[in-house]
Amino acid sequence: MSTQITEQDFLEYAIKAIVANPDDVTINRSVDELGVLLAVDVNKEDISRIIGKNGQIANALRLLLRAVAYNNNVRVTLKINEPTT
Repeated sequence: MSTQITEQDFLEYAIKAIVANPDDVTINRSVDELGVLLAVDVNKEDISRIIGKNGQIANALRLLLRAVAYNNNVRVTLKINEPTT
């Protein structure tokens, strides 16, 4: 018996493992005709940690998220919101 992990659960787990302030991580999920949109908000001190140098970490998160979504037969887009001042 296998349990499927949702895209949102996976993303939350991965981002909370990367950032210094995991309690400040929020992920908003919305669905439209294009698929699922996961919008991530993090502490302004952690934004560089989830984007990474030249966007490498963000791209890796998108790639892994796409693999989880493929397993669940959905299309997912990741949006990293710019922190407010």
